[in-house]
Amino acid sequence: MEIQIWRELLDPYQLAVDELTCKFNHLIDEYHNRNMYCPIESVIGRVKSVASILEKLQKKNIPFEEMEHQVEDIAGIRIICQFVEDIEKVAQLILSRDDIELKSEKDYIRHMKPSGYRSYHLIVYYTVQTIRGPKKLQVELQIRTMAMNFWATIEHSLQYKYKGNMPEHVTERLTNAADAIIALDNEMSLVRNEIMDAQNSSQIQMNLVTDILNSMENLYKLSNKREVIKIQDEFYRIYETHDLEQLARFHKQLDIIAEGYRAQAVTKNI
Repeated sequence: MEIQIWRELLDPYQLAVDELTCKFNHLIDEYHNRNMYCPIESVIGRVKSVASILEKLQKKNIPFEEMEHQVEDIAGIRIICQFVEDIEKVAQLILSRDDIELKSEKDYIRHMKPSGYRSYHLIVYYTVQTIRGPKKLQVELQIRTMAMNFWATIEHSLQYKYKGNMPEHVTERLTNAADAIIALDNEMSLVRNEIMDAQNSSQIQMNLVTDILNSMENLYKLSNKREVIKIQDEFYRIYETHDLEQLARFHKQLDIIAEGYRAQAVTKNI
């Protein structure tokens, strides 16, 4: 098949990957902007390469005419979570969306593959708008923890290297590593609340600091620069204490000061 035809065929899948990646990243931002813990840590998207598609067609004896129907992972989105408990929450978030329709799901976490592979897979339908009109596509969504993703990435590389004929000693080490990954995920779950509290505090502090710096920048335009320098010195002093309550109080006081200067500026203009 000509390269140009492949490009035309795969363009809608790239659009689906781009749109879904953008939407999930926006979801992460929404959680953070509301100072809420987000069950999604990161999102990665890809369109299967032509070589990988051809290899799959040959391996599974799929005729080219059936490719878009039988190859479910031409478009793939990988959603990474911190904790095993987050995976189910993310799956629910996805399935509650109006722009996504479920085709099938496979739980390789409760039902781990013999190799040690663990992940949660959703095959969904997603519609993109093209110059030829709407096109309904299949997309594979993989949801897994960071630890699961590390193992799966290594295992995939080794499978590619050995073309499915992995030496026994390598298989054994991978199995041992899979057991270690399960233990790691379990340990992280035991301290989940402490980790979440620390991360939420960090996110709240980051938001406060961003707002404070923006307010001080605006004050430079409205007030006496010496006064702003004093405010800035006070901010640095409080910031070094790592006291979130003090920082929040300073933020409120700064808002009052900034509002006063804005009111003066309006009065002068009148």
